[in-house]
Parts: sequence; structure tokens; C-alpha cells
Amino acid sequence: MENTPEKNLEMTQKYDASDIQVLEGLDAVRKRPGMYIGSTGPQGLHHLVYEIVDNAIDEVLAGHCTKILVDLLPGDIVRVKDNGRGIPVGIQPKLGIPAVTVVFTVLHAGGKFGGGGYKVSGGLHGVGASVVNALSEWLEVEVCDGHYRYYQRFEHGKPVCDLQKVEPTTETGSQVAFKADPEIFTETTRYDYDVLLKRLREQAFLNAGVNIILTDERDPENIKSDRFHYEGGVASFVEYLNRKKAVEVIHPDVIYFSATAPDNNSTCEIAMQYTDSFNELILSFANNIHTVDGGTHEDGFKRALTRVMNDYARKYNILKEADKNLSGEDVREGLTCVISVKVKEAQFEGQTKGKLGNTEISGLVSNLMSDKLMTF
Repeated sequence: MENTPEKNLEMTQKYDASDIQVLEGLDAVRKRPGMYIGSTGPQGLHHLVYEIVDNAIDEVLAGHCTKILVDLLPGDIVRVKDNGRGIPVGIQPKLGIPAVTVVFTVLHAGGKFGGGGYKVSGGLHGVGASVVNALSEWLEVEVCDGHYRYYQRFEHGKPVCDLQKVEPTTETGSQVAFKADPEIFTETTRYDYDVLLKRLREQAFLNAGVNIILTDERDPENIKSDRFHYEGGVASFVEYLNRKKAVEVIHPDVIYFSATAPDNNSTCEIAMQYTDSFNELILSFANNIHTVDGGTHEDGFKRALTRVMNDYARKYNILKEADKNLSGEDVREGLTCVISVKVKEAQFEGQTKGKLGNTEISGLVSNLMSDKLMTF
């Protein structure tokens, strides 16, 4: 049937208040999952694990967690356990339900919005746990607060029982087990061990001293496990990357700098080493999240590196008066570098946090580089 002007007018006129839908609670996440986790393909599936691990890492950053266990169980069930403080179980005053229930059922709820919970946090959109819950067929959470073990189960994002006090315990920490919903992840619900391995190894490098153990128990005949623990932090990360690339290093020791902003709200670590390769490899992180699209921290680093190299070359007559300045590409050739910043109020572009937008970080990184590299 043709869309005549009369027909179009009739359709336009039919648009009224009843056509405006209000999605309650986590229904919005199930309706448009891509807005929250990027995609419903393998990338989004693995993002669920990262969100829960990021919450455990936030406890590491706050100085309360030393061990994180990530288990892949038969049926592609994921279980993440940490020895942090445990998600609070007390009644949340505004909503009148336990805080742990709020964290898993209310979007934009968490300890990362200016309370005293976390000074620095990776899951800064504050939607991690509730989004994972919304996109899971079921999710179970156990919390130990040093006095009791508590338990609650959810299905398709909704609680199927109240928070239960299970037994006395002196342990502290949280354990989250979930099964991704095949209705949402229609392509696959199977996790790739190597993809998780890469991400967890990164987290161990970025948080010197933490123990992270990944175990795959999906095939009982062939259980595999990897443990990550690096005291050297980002300097160890650079050594690992160069070993993996099998390149010759030009200077044996990794150059490492760190600085804290005058207001104590952000810190920066840089580790770098030149190799005989023609390619550069710069990995940047903000609050432990890999900023694949870079951002202000990476821009500040690149600008300062180019400036320092040119200043040095001019000062010691390596570049003559008639010579053109070295370009950014010139000074980064063969460079392997890891930049890690921790920011109190991180501003990421997009829910998957691919790019850092904090303008003040550019100055912090740039000053650190200019200062310390010139001295070096």
C-alpha cells in the first residue's frame, strides 16, 4: 500500500503520549545492551567479566585486596572471587534495601560517586555490576563482611530471593558467579581463555603485587590455570612486551618515571625502552582500563617526548642549525612504552571507556616527561 500524504498525516497524528515507553529498572539494558557493553558479540561477552574484575581491582586500588580468582566453570559460567572488604550488606537509606541488592539492580549505583568508598576507580560509569546482572540468565553473589556470609540470587536481572545470612565467618570479600544470557548473546556465550588471560595479565602488571589466578575448569580432563604476580609493575610490563616481540633492546634498563599531581588527585607512571624495531608500541591505561583510543595522557606524553628529544639534540649539537626538528614519528621509532594514570574523576568517552578526556592529565604527564627525561 502506498504511503500517500493523507496516510502519512494519519500516521503522524497517531503519535501521542501513549507511544512514549518508559523502561523500568534494568529493562533498558536488556533492550539496548550495545549502549552499555559495546556489542552483543564476543567482545561484549568478555566485557561482562571485565566489569566484575574491575570492581575487585577497585578494592586493590583502595588497598584492601591482594588476591583475585577468576574461574571458568562447565557451561561457561564465570566466577570471580576477591579478598577485599566485601560489598556492603547494610540497608541503603534512600531505597530501604540492602546495599548489595542495590549494586546489582539499580543502574548508576555504586561506591564511586563521590562518597568515601573509592578515591580512584576503573568502573567509573558505575553501571558494571547491574549491567552484568541484567544481561545474565542468572547471577549469584556471596559477600563475607568478617562476621557473616551472605547470599542472593538473581535471574534476568531480578532478585529471586532476599539477601540471606548464611553462616558466621571471619573472611572478607565478594564472590560473583553468573551465566551470560544466550537470548542476549545470540552469537556465542563461550569465553576465550586467551582473551581473558591477556586482560588479567595487564591488570597484574598495572597493580604491582596483586595475585590474579585464572583457571579454566570447563573440561574436567584438561584443567588449565595461570597465575599473575609482578612486583615490578609497569616496568615489568615493558620488559614482557619486548620479550614477546623478540626484539633487541638498545638500553638494558627500562626507563621508569612516576609523579603525583600537587592536589593528590591523580598519579602517573611511565615505563619506556627503545628497541631495534621500526615500530612503536604505546599502551596507555587510565584507572587500569586500557584506553585503546588514547586520550589526553597519551597526547601529553607524545608532545613532551618530541620536545625533549629536540631540545637535547639542539643543546648538544646533534641537530645543526640548518637541520629540521625531529618529528614525533622519528622519536618514537622502536619505542615500547606503557603509560598508566590513576585519576580521581576520570572522564572517559563512551561506556566502553576507550579514550580518556581529562585535560589536566595532559599537563601532568607532559611535565613529568619534560622534567625526568631531560634529567635522564
